Amino acid sequence: MSEHKSTFVVTPEMSAEQHGNPGFPVLATPALLGLFEKAAIAAMADRLAAGEGSVGTGASLQHLAATPLGERVTIIARITGVEGKRVSFALDAHDEHEKIGTCSHDRFIVDIARFGDRLAKKTANKASDSPAQS
Repeated sequence: MSEHKSTFVVTPEMSAEQHGNPGFPVLATPALLGLFEKAAIAAMADRLAAGEGSVGTGASLQHLAATPLGERVTIIARITGVEGKRVSFALDAHDEHEKIGTCSHDRFIVDIARFGDRLAKKTANKASDSPAQS
């Protein structure tokens, strides 16, 4: 199926230290997951109609090797399946030296306006459920 290549540079904001793990100035696992998601979003951009976007619905990630700050990370996103509005991906990440991670990821195509309406209802319900402050 379709394949897309994305490249990122590891910044201090992506470090394990910034994610609560002092002493490890390397790409954090949550940041790697974010890069996998960005690559998947880019890979499916041409499949979306006007007013559509996608949301992640699941991911299984293996972080295989540490990547220092300043290194380039390249992610190859392959669409492995499309079932209705669900799009499935296999993703691989490499730094400048080796394979650093792999991920299977699912995204669901949504209407952005309807998604916003549902979110607004949740926000309104939360505001009406909270006790009055004095």
